[in-house]
Amino acid sequence: MNLEARKIEFVQEFLKLQSEEAVSRLEKILRMEKNASNERLSEPMTQEELNKRIDQSESDFQNNRFKSSSELLAKYE
Repeated sequence: MNLEARKIEFVQEFLKLQSEEAVSRLEKILRMEKNASNERLSEPMTQEELNKRIDQSESDFQNNRFKSSSELLAKYE
C-alpha cells in the first residue's frame, strides 16, 4: 500500500473515533511529528552536504534530468 492510500485509510479510521481522549492523543502525536519535522528542516546543511547537493544538481542537469520552469508552471495551470 502506498503512502497516499495509507493516509486516506488513516483519516477514515480517525473519523470513526468516538473517544475524545483518543483524538487528543493523536493530536499530540501529530504536533510532536510536525515539530520534529520543522526542526529537521531548520537545521543548517554542512559544507559537505551542500557540496554533494551541488554536485548532484550539476550531474542531473548535464544528464537532462530536470524540468524547465515552463514545464513546472504548465503542470499547475
